[in-house]
Amino acid sequence: MFRFLFDRDTWQEVFDSLSKNKLRSILTMVGVWWGILLLIGLLGSARGLENSFNRLFGDFATNTVFIWGQNTGKPFKGFQEGRRVNLTLSDAKKIEENVQGIEFVLPRSQQSTVITRNFLSGSFQMAGDYPLLDQLQKKKLIHGRFINQSDIEHRKKIAVISEDAYKQLFEVDEDPIGKYLDVNGINFMVVGMFETGNVNMGPTTDVHIPFTTFQQIYNKGDQIGWMMITGKPEYNIKQIEEDSKLLLKNLNHIHPEDSRAFGSFNLGKEFAKMTGFLTGMQFLTWFVGIATLIAGVFAIGNILLITVKERTKEIGLRRALGATPFEIKRQIVVEAVFITLVAGIIGIITGGWILIALDHFFGQGEDAAIVNASVSIAVVFVSLAILVLIGTLIGLIPATKATSIKPIEALREE
Repeated sequence: MFRFLFDRDTWQEVFDSLSKNKLRSILTMVGVWWGILLLIGLLGSARGLENSFNRLFGDFATNTVFIWGQNTGKPFKGFQEGRRVNLTLSDAKKIEENVQGIEFVLPRSQQSTVITRNFLSGSFQMAGDYPLLDQLQKKKLIHGRFINQSDIEHRKKIAVISEDAYKQLFEVDEDPIGKYLDVNGINFMVVGMFETGNVNMGPTTDVHIPFTTFQQIYNKGDQIGWMMITGKPEYNIKQIEEDSKLLLKNLNHIHPEDSRAFGSFNLGKEFAKMTGFLTGMQFLTWFVGIATLIAGVFAIGNILLITVKERTKEIGLRRALGATPFEIKRQIVVEAVFITLVAGIIGIITGGWILIALDHFFGQGEDAAIVNASVSIAVVFVSLAILVLIGTLIGLIPATKATSIKPIEALREE
């Protein structure tokens, strides 16, 4: 059987058959070429979108929910409607200790302030933070470092600034590290600078200072602005959000059904929607690509049926000279597989060029919509295997038709 594939006469017959009607052969291959091109192009684009999404959120703890206090919507236990709810460090501690599935609880505070340096000034959002923030929302530092535990313990007056803040407060190419900023008459030394382009979950922040220092200079005491709650990967972040809000209502004497007392943004839930969309897009890509491939291969089957009809006398003559039905069938199947395989390889090469073009025009820079649009070698081999399988099965249809004709009837065919 395999020796047949290396027989020169076999391939000479294949090429003779295809060259008799070049236009028809080319049009036959277009369907398969388009199908594999579409499959490779869509899969690569989907992978590029996924890579872009992962680059955007790769440094974030995505199983996270943000919770902050608002005004109550219902009276409860002697408290009137509209009471302002202020979260505290004690609330954050209780959540960390009592809600199942919690990995981290990070309290944060923020204040709009005017910062000056020499004759330059600007209005910025300044946040009090713990070193844990850099673990949950990684800062891409250009210079220096982020806040550390020593800064927290000693209430150091240090600041980590954004690239935008640097542009407003410093001269071009000036080194900000070690320089001082005036915040409400208090000098803060700059120890780090980060890229402004980072995705910032929560309020935009231009300047980070130690949480303990922030609480002290703004006389916040135990109060916090909001908290980031990160769940363990195996736990449902939506359930963690509900449990945390219920506990906060109990701690702050708020009606259990009050939906206005706390605001929240569930990053984990939104992230799950996006990953679900990407998964669905990949499934749709496979479905559309394979369906197009099957349509193209069916077109090959139809063309081969016409070819078999045209070659009826030739098949009859071969049968009369001693060719077995298996040999006739084998030859036609080889033709079908050859056409699909050649068209498929051309489609894969063309699809690769398209992905290279997509990466060149849309995959450059920090804000690229598609990053490294590509498909794995495994996908290429699977695609070729599917082509060979479908080509073989489709080729059996005209092959069976050819062998069903009796030699004497074939020879009489005009």
